[in-house]
Amino acid sequence: MIKILVVDDEPMIIDVIKAYLERAGYLVYTAVNGSEALRIFNDVNPDFLILDLMLPDFSGEEICKRVRETSDVPIMMLTAKTAEEDRINGIIIGADDYLTKPFSPREVVVRVEAILRRTKQGSSRDLLSFNDKDITVDFLKKEVRVKGNAINLTPNEFKLLVALAEHPGRVYSRLDLLEKMQNESYEGYERSIDVHIKNLRKKIESNSKNPEYIITVFGMGYKFGGKLDVSNISI
Repeated sequence: MIKILVVDDEPMIIDVIKAYLERAGYLVYTAVNGSEALRIFNDVNPDFLILDLMLPDFSGEEICKRVRETSDVPIMMLTAKTAEEDRINGIIIGADDYLTKPFSPREVVVRVEAILRRTKQGSSRDLLSFNDKDITVDFLKKEVRVKGNAINLTPNEFKLLVALAEHPGRVYSRLDLLEKMQNESYEGYERSIDVHIKNLRKKIESNSKNPEYIITVFGMGYKFGGKLDVSNISI
């Protein structure tokens, strides 16, 4: 059974979300503060984390950062914050979805199911390599190697690289890439992609100012410039 951890300091919100998720067939754990959330997370290793940003001890952003140090579990953030910067920051630090209060508990369930569906699907290939194995992308291990060395990517950086690398040469707009990463349309947040692109280039490019893999197509978006190795191609 899929385990979901719900973290919120409002008991009524926890009770409603828990009831709807359990009705949908999930096993639900709950926490009312950050310390309890991290303890339960480490104890039960949930498959999904629903996380309020405004908690009494430390912020949901801090919990998200700590979780992302060791796990790529899907994270949905719940918050009363409506500022664009808050939403962009949530996506940048590793959230998979962002829902503002007040919200429909049915929508929470639908979004959880959509994200779990996407993460289960994965890629049609286990591994891709480019430029004579200069870069390899292992979908099962969620690992990227550059010149044989493992590169530490955030979950969102990995999703972005996969979206581009699965179709070398195809041009994606910023909104296209956000939809690939989040399974939602986040109009107004396209510029957060530029932050991910900048960080990704620093990690995989020999010269981030003159990239050969993550290529800017001016006025349109980005494409992947690597040449797919022949061993990846089915005949």
